[in-house]
Amino acid sequence: MNIRPLQNLFAAFALLLLFSAPAMAASVQVTVNDRPITDVQISERSQLMRIEGRGASNSERRRMAEEELINEALKLSEADRLGITISESEVDSAYENVARNANLTSTRLTQLLQEAGVNIQTLRDRLRAGAAWAQVTQRAITPRVQVSDLDVTQRAEQQVEESLSYDYLLKEIIFIVPQGSNVSISRRRAEAEQYRRSFQGCDSAVELSMSYTDAAVVDVGRRHATQLPDAIANELAGLNEGSISSPRVIDNGVSMLAICSKVAARDLTFIKDEIRNEVGTELLQEEVDTYLQQLREAAIIIRR
Repeated sequence: MNIRPLQNLFAAFALLLLFSAPAMAASVQVTVNDRPITDVQISERSQLMRIEGRGASNSERRRMAEEELINEALKLSEADRLGITISESEVDSAYENVARNANLTSTRLTQLLQEAGVNIQTLRDRLRAGAAWAQVTQRAITPRVQVSDLDVTQRAEQQVEESLSYDYLLKEIIFIVPQGSNVSISRRRAEAEQYRRSFQGCDSAVELSMSYTDAAVVDVGRRHATQLPDAIANELAGLNEGSISSPRVIDNGVSMLAICSKVAARDLTFIKDEIRNEVGTELLQEEVDTYLQQLREAAIIIRR
């Protein structure tokens, strides 16, 4: 009996099995509340971290990747518990935002990731978890954050410098550079300096401006120092009532501010609004970190 045909048949069958098998069989390395994390996922996330410049070595990146995937599994589990789902279109939109922030098209981003050996699914998985966690934060964590007005006031008082403790009544004197004219900024600045040397107070500001071509006086009105750019607030703090600031270049010419009134006023309103946002952000991040840690402590995490 000629057995060569059978040998050829078995050889062909073996080759078929070899080439039809996955290039890398995934094995579960960690389960988080019965949600599996495979070695392939860890490897792919580690590769993404490599092109992001994170981690000093392959082993460190694998450890970081595993921890990141565990946190994402916790976030997705909590989103499931709260009935939050993220659609493919939402992930597509987040992916496009990543590309846009990198000044790329989503197609070009995909190409670059593939050329770097990164499976785009690992980035999409991260974006899905991020979108789900954002909704968890909005629904379950943000309502727990309370910003104390006393805390905001105390921080504001610590931050307010002497230069920010004045209330002004201001006029702006502008030496305009007409669009398309041959008048130079240096010439307008020289005229502004001349005006400044002749300035005798706000009452005569308009009359003095009439001695110059394309000079205008604008009533700015009442402004607290916290409403002004820091550089201007610092300069005005060192000037007396009836004085005028040094010329500065603006979009349409050269500008100076005349102090018609200057009163000490420790107004914390504007700085408090900024601090309230800062404190709220800090407290929210603390609550988010605590919430995630509590999820981790309550989770069943099995490493293999």
